[in-house]
Amino acid sequence: MLSSWQDVLLILATVLSSLLVMALLNLFWPREKRRVHNDLIGWQLSVLGTTYAVIIGFMLYTVWTDFGTASVNAEAEANAIVNIHRLAGGLPEEQRTEMRALSLAYANAVVERGWPAMAKGEINMESNQISRKMWHTLMSIQSTSPSVMTAEDHALYELSSLTEHRQIRQLQTTSKLPAILWCVLLVGGVLTIFSTCMFGLENTLIHGIQVFSFSLLISLVLVAIADIDRPFQGVVHVSDAAFQRAQINMQDQ
Repeated sequence: MLSSWQDVLLILATVLSSLLVMALLNLFWPREKRRVHNDLIGWQLSVLGTTYAVIIGFMLYTVWTDFGTASVNAEAEANAIVNIHRLAGGLPEEQRTEMRALSLAYANAVVERGWPAMAKGEINMESNQISRKMWHTLMSIQSTSPSVMTAEDHALYELSSLTEHRQIRQLQTTSKLPAILWCVLLVGGVLTIFSTCMFGLENTLIHGIQVFSFSLLISLVLVAIADIDRPFQGVVHVSDAAFQRAQINMQDQ
């Protein structure tokens, strides 16, 4: 993933390249000769622009929705581990101590090693191993006390929910827009900007402002899609704040 400065440089490079293309067109195909084709170019830009606006708007909406889903899922996973820690209070002494220690270890593993690994597009398996120990601890309970059985049942439900949310989070870490969709976005952007450059306008300043505006907007949206597409990487990413709050809640109990 690109850093903030790399994003800025990419946007500037796109805008400058677009203005350079306009200047080269004016040099090798004078605007006076292109002016007679403005009606055709305008029709082409209208169709291209409308189609591309729908595509790029849909893509931005999709990645932002996925980003929101990833954030909600992380919150749910953190809540599940806190609930397991609390429900452990109703278990026998041996399992209670072990489940509370494992719950805190799970949150620590996610914050200290899981999130940094996800920022690199990798998956840290330590939380999976701790989860398996939790399952083993809960299934080892032999008590027939109604209160213990109730606490165990609820803890198993929360542990099942925790496992589901963790698997979703790990899937979201590696998922991204398919290459074919990026091809559509990039080719559509190039064609739209090039169509803008083809206009034959008397006023070069106004034409330059139009090309600048189109290229700036398109490059900004594409950079935003690229950053949001990976919810745990890049400049814009899902925070581990939910698990940090979980750590504090469990340490206070």
